Amino acid sequence: PESSSQATLVVNVASYCQNTDKNYIALQELHREFGPSHFTVLAFPCNQFGESEPGSSQEIEAFAKGNYGVTFPVFHKIKILGSEAEPAFKFLIDSSKKEPRWNFWKYLVSPEGKVVKFWRPEEPIESIKPEVASLIRQIIMKKREDL
Repeated sequence: PESSSQATLVVNVASYCQNTDKNYIALQELHREFGPSHFTVLAFPCNQFGESEPGSSQEIEAFAKGNYGVTFPVFHKIKILGSEAEPAFKFLIDSSKKEPRWNFWKYLVSPEGKVVKFWRPEEPIESIKPEVASLIRQIIMKKREDL
C-alpha cells in the first residue's frame, strides 16, 4: 500500500498560540513542496498546552483550511499527556524520549515508523527541509531497489 512508503511529519497543533501563524504557514509549505506521494504532514490538535485549542474538531479543521489553506489532514482533537494520551503520540514520545512541552512539536517519522528527528516549535522551517528531503531520497532509492 501507498501509505507504507511515506515519510510523515506528526505535529501537535493549536489555533490560538503565539506559534500558530508561523507554524501553519511552514507546515503547508513543507506539504506543498514534498507531498503528497512520499510525504505528508499529520496535524493533531491538542488543548493541553496553554488551553490554546479550545474549539471542536470541526472548528479547528475549518480554521486551518480557512486561514492557511492546509491540504494535509487535521485529525480530531486528542490528548498527548497523561493517562488518556493518544497511543500514536505515546509511541512517538517513548521512541524519541521527547515529550512535547508546548504546541507545534514536530516528529519526522520514517515509513517503517521510526522517529528520525524532532523539532521544537521555534525551530525554523529551514532546519526541517533538508531532513525531510533526505528521508524522501532514501524512500525513493529504496523503492528503486525493490523494483
